[in-house]
Amino acid sequence: MFEKRKVGTALGAALATGALVAVSFAGPAYAGGNKGGHGGGPGWNNGHGNGKTASEVLVKAVTADGITRHLQALQDIADANGGNRAAGLPGHVASADYMEAKLKKAGYITSRQPFSYDKSIVDTAVLNQTAPTAVSYQYEVDFLEASNASEGDVSGVVQAVDINLTGDRASTSGCEATDFAGFTAGNIALVQRGSCDFRVKADNALAAGAVGVIIFNQGNASETEDRSALFSGTLGDTIFSLPVATTTFALGETLAAAGTEVRLAFDAHVETINTFNLLADTPKGDPNEIVVVGGHLDSVREGPGINDNGSGTASILETALQISKKHLTPTNKIRFAFWSGEEDGLVGSNYYVSQLTEAQIAQHALNLNFDMVGSPNAVRFVYDGNGDAFGTAGPEGSAEIEANFEEFFASQGLASEPTAFDGRSDYFGFIEAGIPAGGLFSGAEDIKSVEQAAIFGGTAGVAYDECYHSACDDITNIDPVVLEQMADAIANSTATFAETKTKHHGGKGHGKGHWRTDRFDHKGPNGKR
Repeated sequence: MFEKRKVGTALGAALATGALVAVSFAGPAYAGGNKGGHGGGPGWNNGHGNGKTASEVLVKAVTADGITRHLQALQDIADANGGNRAAGLPGHVASADYMEAKLKKAGYITSRQPFSYDKSIVDTAVLNQTAPTAVSYQYEVDFLEASNASEGDVSGVVQAVDINLTGDRASTSGCEATDFAGFTAGNIALVQRGSCDFRVKADNALAAGAVGVIIFNQGNASETEDRSALFSGTLGDTIFSLPVATTTFALGETLAAAGTEVRLAFDAHVETINTFNLLADTPKGDPNEIVVVGGHLDSVREGPGINDNGSGTASILETALQISKKHLTPTNKIRFAFWSGEEDGLVGSNYYVSQLTEAQIAQHALNLNFDMVGSPNAVRFVYDGNGDAFGTAGPEGSAEIEANFEEFFASQGLASEPTAFDGRSDYFGFIEAGIPAGGLFSGAEDIKSVEQAAIFGGTAGVAYDECYHSACDDITNIDPVVLEQMADAIANSTATFAETKTKHHGGKGHGKGHWRTDRFDHKGPNGKR
C-alpha cells in the first residue's frame, strides 16, 4: 500500500502504447447459457445446472489454500530477485510473468500497458542522537523524510518549540512566528504536529535560523488516525530549503529532553523507472460495463511484499482462475488489473485512468480495489463509499459497493468496519474520474485499538501489520483465516458486479447517473441479508 511520503515522484508518467479501448475479443470462450439457477443473472452461469448462483460457486471455489500457492510463488520470485518485487526491477517482471502465464492459460486476453516515471531513491537517511548519549534511529521505522524537504547533513542542539507533552497534548507548536521567540540560530527545531500545515511550521523555523526541523506526532487521541505512531508529511508543492524529518510522539518526547543533540542527514538520487500494468480481460461480457478488479503487484524495495500486496493480487488471480475453471460467463466485461508503481505514488493506476477518453471512462462501471487482505492483526476494513463514517463519499455507486461487502460479511456472522477514501491506494484515480469504487483492506502500520481487538480479535496496541514495508513481510506474514474471509468477499463482489448494470453519462457524469438495482444482489452465498 502506498504511504504518502515519497519524494520526487513524477505522477505524470511518460510513455505508453496508447489509450486503452474496450472491445470484444475473440478467443477461448466460457460456457454460455443460463443453466445456473436464479441468482446468476443472464449469461452468468456455472455450467452445471445445479441451482447455485455464480456467487455461491465462486465463493466456494476461491480458497486460502489456492491463494497461498500463488503467494509462495511470489515469495520464491522475491527470493530469487534480491528480496523484493519492486516496480522496474526483475522481481516485478517475474511476478507479472507468473500472473500472465496463469491468466493466458485460463483463456483471458492479456496485455501490458508500459509507462515510465522518475523516482527519488534515498541513499542516505540519518537521524542519530549524538548527545548526551549516542543513539541511532532507523529510517522508515523511527523517522521519515518529509516530502519536498531538501537534502542536507546538519548537526545541532535540539530546541523544542511550544510543545505540549501532557494532558490532551493539544498543540499549535510552530504555527506562529512568536513561538520561536528566543530560538537559538543554528539549532534544530523540534515542533509538534497539530493546528497548521507542516510547511507553516517549517517556514517559521527557517525564519528563526533553524538548520533543520523535526516534526513529531501529536500524541493525542483521534477517531480517524493514529496520532502517536510514525507518520508521513508533506511540505507542499515546492521544495523547502532545509532537511526535515517526521517521527513518532515517543521519539519526539525523547528528543525534547534538555541537552539533546542530533545529526540529521538526507541524500537521494533520481532514477527513471520503466515498468507496466498487467491487464486481463474476460473474452465475453458487455464492453460498455467494464468492472475493473485490481490491486498492485509491486512491492517496496525493502521486502517481498507478500501481504502488501501479494495477498490482494493473489486473491484476484485465484478469483479469475476459478471463474474460468467453473465455466462462468459474466454479463459485464471483467478486467483484472495488476498495477505497478503503486508504492511510488499510485503511478500505474493513475496512468491507466489518465489514458482513458471521456467515452472510455463512461464504459467503466466501477473499480474494486484489494490492497492488503491478510494482515496478521487484522480488521476487516471496507472503504466508506457512502461517506457516513468519514464524511467523504465516493462517486454514485460507491455506496452500493460498500453495502455489498458489509452485507456479505454480516451474512457470514463477521463484523466489518469502514475505512476512509484517503487516497492511499489504487482506487484514487478512479474516484477522481467519477468512477464508482470500493474494496477491502485489513490494515497496515496503524495501531489496533482496544475496541477493535474486542470485536475482531488480535492484540490491542500493536500494528495491524508489524511487517508493513519491511523485509519480514514474507510468506509467514499472512493470517490464513482472515485471508479466507476476505477472499470470499472478493469472490462474492466480483460475481455480484459482473451482473450489475449501471446507468451513467460520459466522463465525470458517473456521479450524476443512476444505478439499476433491479438486478443488484446484496445477498451473501447463504442467501441471508
